[in-house]
Amino acid sequence: MAINLYDQANELESALRQSDEFLELKKMYDEVNSDESANKMFENFRNIQMTLQQKQMNGEEITQEEVEQAQKTAQLVQQHEKIGKLMEAEQRMSMVIQDLNKVIMKPLEELYGSMQK
Repeated sequence: MAINLYDQANELESALRQSDEFLELKKMYDEVNSDESANKMFENFRNIQMTLQQKQMNGEEITQEEVEQAQKTAQLVQQHEKIGKLMEAEQRMSMVIQDLNKVIMKPLEELYGSMQK
């Protein structure tokens, strides 16, 4: 009997939403959003990140000035207590997702790994 992968994926989504890592991330995100100065600072940081990523994806050159501005902004936001905690929570959530991805990809890695022997 085949398993419906989409049902399993929906269960995983639900479990992820209930995880300590996600709940902490949501709490930190809400705290940053409820603090006007933190929210503006964080939005500015995100906009700089997105602009640089877009330029990189388009093959455009990123100037030294843009790199320095991004680094200064990153240092500033990390020094803000609420944003620093949000970024730590983002990092933990990212690690969880990476771990889940490894588990999900294991059958394919085993399949293709066995073909190389």
